[in-house]
Amino acid sequence: MRSHDVVVVGAGLAGQRAALAAIEAKRDVAIVSKLHPLRSHSGAAQGGINAAVGKEDSVDTHIYDTVKGSDYLGDQDAIEFFCREAGPTVIEMEHFGTIFSRAPDGSLARRPFGGAAFPRTIYAADRTGLALLQGLYERLGTESFTMYEEWDLTSVIVREGRCQGIVAFDRRHGTFEEIGAKSVVLATGPCGRVYGRTTNSHTSTGDGIAAAYRAGAALKDMEFVQFHPTALLESSILITEGARGEGGLLKNGTGERFMSRYAPHVLELASRDVVSRAIITEVREGRGFPGGYVHLELMHLGKERIESRLQEICDFCRTFAGIDPVTQPIPVMPAQHYMMGGIGTNIRGETNVPGLLAAGEAACVSIHGANRLGGNSLLETLVFGKQAGIAAAEHAGRAAAPEVRPADAEAEAARVGAMTSRTDGEEPQHLRISMQAAMDGLVGVFRVPDELTQALSEVRALRTRYERVRVVDTSKSYNLNLTDALETGNMLELAEVIVAGAIARTESRGAHSRVDFPKRDDATWMKHTMASRGPDGPRLSYAPVAYTRWEPKERVY
Repeated sequence: MRSHDVVVVGAGLAGQRAALAAIEAKRDVAIVSKLHPLRSHSGAAQGGINAAVGKEDSVDTHIYDTVKGSDYLGDQDAIEFFCREAGPTVIEMEHFGTIFSRAPDGSLARRPFGGAAFPRTIYAADRTGLALLQGLYERLGTESFTMYEEWDLTSVIVREGRCQGIVAFDRRHGTFEEIGAKSVVLATGPCGRVYGRTTNSHTSTGDGIAAAYRAGAALKDMEFVQFHPTALLESSILITEGARGEGGLLKNGTGERFMSRYAPHVLELASRDVVSRAIITEVREGRGFPGGYVHLELMHLGKERIESRLQEICDFCRTFAGIDPVTQPIPVMPAQHYMMGGIGTNIRGETNVPGLLAAGEAACVSIHGANRLGGNSLLETLVFGKQAGIAAAEHAGRAAAPEVRPADAEAEAARVGAMTSRTDGEEPQHLRISMQAAMDGLVGVFRVPDELTQALSEVRALRTRYERVRVVDTSKSYNLNLTDALETGNMLELAEVIVAGAIARTESRGAHSRVDFPKRDDATWMKHTMASRGPDGPRLSYAPVAYTRWEPKERVY
């Protein structure tokens, strides 16, 4: 049997940082990843990482901006810890070899981002996530650990009231294997692919979140789904907020810079939920371009600035849209981008299941509350990845040897065997497409009660149909039809949690905008939604928001 002190599932920034922290604590560490670490979704992050390092800026201002950006649903003790760790984290990553862009005086270059009082977003052109990922991967490569690459997490083993390991599917050999662990850190990223129009990678299917949910971990604030205002119209490829930070302008079909109506003080640099609602409103009220979109204009910035600071955006526009942002406007519309919710954890990454931890976008600490500020997600992966690794190592130091059994893997193999033995049944891709259509059409930027009820009914019907899912490909090695089926099951489970939470929260706060309850209701809803798995779907309960210094007030940009 394979066994380690600490098993980290996911090899993006959060997973690698957790693994490094546990290795530095002298633990036997293994990383389990469904793809090569440098292909992790962390590498898709473009715009930058926040840290209050400028002379005019301060950590307290970063804390306040994050609290305000969260629409006061973020836990302020976690936010304070997070922002105080920002500067040391960026310096550490530079020491690991991350090549950041520089200002003319040689200092770290910073650009403005939405919802921030000062330019504090440090960047590496528009490939910041990839630059961080490469630097951390090279640092991790100097250490000794075990790597299980192209293994899919299928379940978390909980026995005697604590996490004791995982079961994973080895794609190469087509077998289910149990891996014992004193501590397990889930850093598997988001479930953005529950939506069809999303900036997320195709591997962002919520595997770790769903496995934790099935193992008894509580999910937190899953109804809060961030839509990025500027995704390329047809492909939904992300057009970084850095484009607006560099001075990009949003214009409607009449040529008007319309953000003056919605955020007169900061215009395009309002928080993402505000800008997304503004764009949707412009289109719905007939001021968009034919076909339903708006323009992001960069042309006035000049060729040198665009091509040096927004290299990847230039490549994306030219390759996937056939336009040149140096001379042409970019057609954009909001697309799902980030999950504020996830596996509920404390600052140390610990869940309600002893020995099970989580970090990164798979987790919810909560620092983002109802809306995440751009530039805070890359920082979150590193700050809380490190904390989860430290806590996992400490737990492993006092935990008994894990108890896993062949029956754990055999149960997963039997479940899959039922899928491959069916001569008729449901095709996973058909279920996935139907789920994405329901989420795109009914659980979007604006949420209507009847549409949410319809979405819940459709998702539950799809979950029932999933019980007869069929895997046509019976090959053992690299069976992507099987992978598709497993991922679809995970996403259907999480889609139900998202919609159930959205129906229950009868207010508008941050990214959750109910048309029938257009105002924030602090008296009733200043609390986190907690979802536990029940026999008939998610069981919702609520937890208080942690306050330190800032009382809720109206959020104005």
